[in-house]
Amino acid sequence: MKNKRTIPFSTASCDYYFDADATRLEELAPRDRTVLITDEHVFAKHQALFGDFNTIVLKPGEEGKVQATIDSIIEQLLDFEADRTWTLVGVGGGVITDMTGYVAGIYMRGVRFGFIPTSILGMVDACIGGKNGIDVGIYKNMVGLIRQPNFLLYDISLLKSLPEDQWINGMAEVIKHACIKDAPMFKLLEEHKLSDFRKDKDLLSKLIKRNAMLKTKVVQEDEFEKGDRKLLNFGHTLGHAIENMYELPHGHAISIGMTAACYLSARLTGFAETERVVKVLDKYGLPTYADFDAEKAWEILKMDKKRTTQSMNYVLLNKIGKGVIQSIPLDGLQSLLFEFVAQ
Repeated sequence: MKNKRTIPFSTASCDYYFDADATRLEELAPRDRTVLITDEHVFAKHQALFGDFNTIVLKPGEEGKVQATIDSIIEQLLDFEADRTWTLVGVGGGVITDMTGYVAGIYMRGVRFGFIPTSILGMVDACIGGKNGIDVGIYKNMVGLIRQPNFLLYDISLLKSLPEDQWINGMAEVIKHACIKDAPMFKLLEEHKLSDFRKDKDLLSKLIKRNAMLKTKVVQEDEFEKGDRKLLNFGHTLGHAIENMYELPHGHAISIGMTAACYLSARLTGFAETERVVKVLDKYGLPTYADFDAEKAWEILKMDKKRTTQSMNYVLLNKIGKGVIQSIPLDGLQSLLFEFVAQ
């Protein structure tokens, strides 16, 4: 395949295939020793891709990202008599790639795996960086591991059947990347609208590749989240707390979380561009200020993985394109978040 880029990480490398044709998957994964893992929506829309590959089809949605589903996948792999020479391929959005990577890391203590992301969210964020895992109750991604896929196969044509709400959902992560690391991309988003990217394949392809490589560079420099990789959590601390509370789409929850993070940034770093961020989020159809149960959200948020004893490492902005990590005492953080909800 053309447009291959091999990206080295600490313990493995991953082959990125941009502008690829997913129907050529067999060149990367032999049909007789590969299992495709997908959901009912993707399976129904892309029948030609699955052909006669061994396939596991799951119910769609975040509510299925739990241990019971993992157990079911493993039982089906045993039925296929899959051994350590087999390859698992997650075909879908972030829920599917998270679970596929997790199963690949624990089945027979680890098998080869790759992803074919079929959503904007999957292409620019979820499939990159090796974070794999599941939810435990209302706690997002509480159990998992970091293990890099062997390959990522980007086929822009798979986005044609994506409903508008999923385009909107994915753009939240694009805006996040621009906020923390790429001021010129933020300006590009201001100059365009969602329909521009949906209509112009070249413009879309460049945007996806730009985001994929931005996240990849951050992960390469801090694969196990000791420093700068934490910036990728911009909007996610509060976002994850309310996502499962209200069964919100991931991008919507993160958008509200980014709005709150801008509010905190204005108070703690002197950030002066909150309205500019809110305007772009609104332009791409994402929610910003929202009324939610602050007490309940706080109870979930304070158990976030980024908490350290009596403080929380929170991602804020100094300016658009410059994210920072700041340790905030829990009592002060609680007060600020309650202020945000009350305004």
